[in-house]
Amino acid sequence: MYKNQKVVVVMPAYNAAMTLNRTHSEVLQQEIVDLVIVVDDGSSDITVDIARKLPQTIVYVHDKNRGYGGNQKTCYKLALNHGADIIIMVHPDYQYTPKLIPAMASLIGNGLYHCVLGSRILGGYALKGGMPLWRYVANRFLTLFSNLLFRAKLSEYHTGYRAYSRKLLEELNFENNSEDFIFDNQILAQILWDGFIIAEVSCPTRYSPEASSINFWRSVQYGVGCLAAGIQFRVTRFGLYNSRLFQTKK
Repeated sequence: MYKNQKVVVVMPAYNAAMTLNRTHSEVLQQEIVDLVIVVDDGSSDITVDIARKLPQTIVYVHDKNRGYGGNQKTCYKLALNHGADIIIMVHPDYQYTPKLIPAMASLIGNGLYHCVLGSRILGGYALKGGMPLWRYVANRFLTLFSNLLFRAKLSEYHTGYRAYSRKLLEELNFENNSEDFIFDNQILAQILWDGFIIAEVSCPTRYSPEASSINFWRSVQYGVGCLAAGIQFRVTRFGLYNSRLFQTKK
């Protein structure tokens, strides 16, 4: 709990057997966490077996792989169904330290923001943590492009470490978003569309063989999707197009 608000950590898992225990242990060391929800997206390793032995944890298993975006959709719906007031997504591959959970929760729990991102760019942690140079360059280009089209000033849009308020997730029509990695960019576009301010905290990151990562061609597809989301945002603002991403939730 944080000031009588229920804090739920969600973990979208896929073949995370090597790092799940370590990540989960550090999550529960942050004493404000009330519940952990692990959603397995068709792993071929023993991720599910490990998850079912973890304390203070609910495990949900997709019958088939839905994709990273589809996994997040399930995570957020389950968190809301279990009464979460503050929802924090932590990847189970230990790329992002769970030690920032209290700081991120406090920004939401004190009513300052409805969305907080753990930024690898603030503080220069991306390259120090092992981010490949080509990913860093792509990150900077896509962030510049998105900031121009969204009229925002974020240091990055591509971090997987995120915290949301209940109010925000209940308002967003995130079911209309992609089932793939571009979900991450689309939900930020929706948040900015609805007029919410996004906060950022500096986040150390760790790249390792165990950390999840998409290959080059999937990264290219993701980049194209980010550009498309930005263009849809701007032309919809101009009234020239009606994107389903920015339709009011019914």
